[in-house]
Amino acid sequence: MGRMSYKDLEIYKLTHKLAVEVHKTTPECLPKYEMYEEGSQIRRSSKGISSAIVEGFGRKQYQQEFMRYVSFAIASCDETREHLDLLYESGSLADQTLYNDLFQRYAELGKMLYGFRQAIENNLKSHSLEPVP
Repeated sequence: MGRMSYKDLEIYKLTHKLAVEVHKTTPECLPKYEMYEEGSQIRRSSKGISSAIVEGFGRKQYQQEFMRYVSFAIASCDETREHLDLLYESGSLADQTLYNDLFQRYAELGKMLYGFRQAIENNLKSHSLEPVP
């Protein structure tokens, strides 16, 4: 059996899928003038979530670093939700169903990311209690 990859993480799979969806959807649902303003920002922040998971996973042997990158992912998730709100409330994202769906999925993702960070922290605490050989 090979070593585990970040691609094996369910949280990565979800963040990657959402980023691809936002990337594909924004050109279709936003006015042209938003493609280089909020459209660009939401694509960047949505991709930043999965990127932070990948980079953190690469540093997983240093659990504090892994937690730090998961915190970056949480911040990017919050930023993505803010961009969704701005687009919807400004009328640039007129599709309420799409807005509601994406906002809810990013809200759930935020909860998962907090849980993921907590699991890493709990693992770190449990290992720090063990005697050093």
